[in-house]
Amino acid sequence: MIEPIPVNQPLLDGKERQYLNECIDSGWISSEGPFVRRFEEEFATRVGRKYGIAVSNGSVAIDAAVVALEIGAGDEVILPTFTIISCAAAIVRAGAVPVVVDCDRHTWNIDIDQMEAKISPKTKAIMVVHIYGLPVDMAPILALAEKYNLKVIEDAAEMHGQTYKDKPCGSFGDISTFSFYPNKHITTGEGGMIATDDYNLAERCRSLRNLCFQPKQRFIHEELGWNLRMTNLQAALGVAQLERLDEFVARKRRMGKRYTELFADIPGLELPVPRTDYAENIYWVYGLVLKDEVPFDAPEAMRLLAEKNIGTRPFFWPMHEQPVFHKMGLFKEESHPVSERIARRGFYVPSGMALTDEQMERVAAVLREVMA
Repeated sequence: MIEPIPVNQPLLDGKERQYLNECIDSGWISSEGPFVRRFEEEFATRVGRKYGIAVSNGSVAIDAAVVALEIGAGDEVILPTFTIISCAAAIVRAGAVPVVVDCDRHTWNIDIDQMEAKISPKTKAIMVVHIYGLPVDMAPILALAEKYNLKVIEDAAEMHGQTYKDKPCGSFGDISTFSFYPNKHITTGEGGMIATDDYNLAERCRSLRNLCFQPKQRFIHEELGWNLRMTNLQAALGVAQLERLDEFVARKRRMGKRYTELFADIPGLELPVPRTDYAENIYWVYGLVLKDEVPFDAPEAMRLLAEKNIGTRPFFWPMHEQPVFHKMGLFKEESHPVSERIARRGFYVPSGMALTDEQMERVAAVLREVMA
């Protein structure tokens, strides 16, 4: 049987085992262990922030960020429709209203030209989401935020090690969030991080992360928080992974370049943009969009690849087409054609950190058969 090529496989051959053994030998496996603070401080420094708050996953990082910014009932938050549901869900759970914008056809990021028209007297924040490998063009968004006195939440979950005009992604706006799911450049299995330069926001997030315990009367609560704590074991993995981030970024870019070479003459494919005038693609995943003349959509391409043991994953499904939000009366009769098209025509191929050259060549060979 031909060995399957998974859509993702992390690389864990650094100091992960050494640091995990330190946790076990010391007995510090809970969120009180020393690796948590170390990971927070080192990660914050890496992304150009003063404070890092480690949490249990990237989705709850967004939840806490929204609540910490006091976004609630009656508020509107602008975000891309082409993103993971965690972004819109955090807004809805806070009682606010998500206002979505279509994406750019080439970068797959939010279409900045459509944003200002979405701003209303109820708009309180813009949620920026960097998608798949290229960052959002931040300068015009920050200008809009200043013009209309809006908060900026930067979801940099997929951007570990990426920069915008040589400044780290995750260093922009009022607050930023990250994910350490296994398919990210840095993984802790599950896990996330909130980062900010605002001391009060950082303290607010720490409180929300820890059930809003009070310093002097721990079990008397003035408000409701969550248990969003990261364990020392997870943080130990994160520290080991962070030590190799530059290596991982270089590896991903080399993989992206190689895939582009292998796919260049395969008909019917739109390949990722390798660079813009503000960033070089980091290829968190290597996404493909089927051209309009291809007589089938992404699910059929993925099915054919799966028959040959090639793992794939579909693109995000737009927020304005999510049944759960339709049931809430949101996004009725909205249309965002670019996002709708790439959701149906887009998928990504194996992109994990442990992917080998031989595996990439096999992916290309099978994809060539499928597209023929």
